[in-house]
Amino acid sequence: MIRLRRPATAAALTLAAVATAVLGLAGPASAHVTVNPTEAKQGGYGRFAFRVPNESDTASTTKVEVNLPENAPVGSVSTMPVPGWTVTVEKRKVDPPIEVHGSQLTEAVSKLTWTAAPNGGVKPGEFQEFPVSMGPLPQTDRMVFKVLQTYSDGNISRWIEEPTPGGEEPENPAPVLTLTAASASASPVASAPAAAADDDDDDADTGAATAFGVAGLVAGLAGLVLGGLAFLRTRREPVAKS
Repeated sequence: MIRLRRPATAAALTLAAVATAVLGLAGPASAHVTVNPTEAKQGGYGRFAFRVPNESDTASTTKVEVNLPENAPVGSVSTMPVPGWTVTVEKRKVDPPIEVHGSQLTEAVSKLTWTAAPNGGVKPGEFQEFPVSMGPLPQTDRMVFKVLQTYSDGNISRWIEEPTPGGEEPENPAPVLTLTAASASASPVASAPAAAADDDDDDADTGAATAFGVAGLVAGLAGLVLGGLAFLRTRREPVAKS
């Protein structure tokens, strides 16, 4: 007897609809502004890019404002040209000054603002990266960049919530750059060439001593040969009678 499969129940269909709705909402919520890479060394320099996705279905992103943290100033910040965008740089006074290449800087960049050209911007379904170079990076555990994303319809997404270590991700998280301590001095590595040089000197001394030894042995053998020949010549010569 052949059994026919039962049609899906109303409960199963409802569960599937709920799952689809949840998964459908999860995608856009995760598409927030980020900084890439997300980790760097304290005291170093690096190239970073603020990645800005467009979450609107009808409007374009026309302005991006990146606020640098006040508690972690950076002495040198430069931007890379982005086609179709202009950038303005705002600075603030810092005390104590920041030392960069032996110079004391009393100002640091506080805000970067990218503005799209008319009829331009990041369109729905697209994203844009805004590269910057920064350094020396501060001696702190992390840098939190609060970002405002303005759309062509006037709406503003505020990516300004600081994440809590070990906690759930905020609804509107700010981009975070994690900073790790610089590696220890590479003195063992630096001493390796010196040790190698010492070994080379020892090898050279040993080689020189071996060369002198061989030369002495050859000279000794030559003396013995010459002495033997002289002795044989003396025996062959007749002795003069008196």
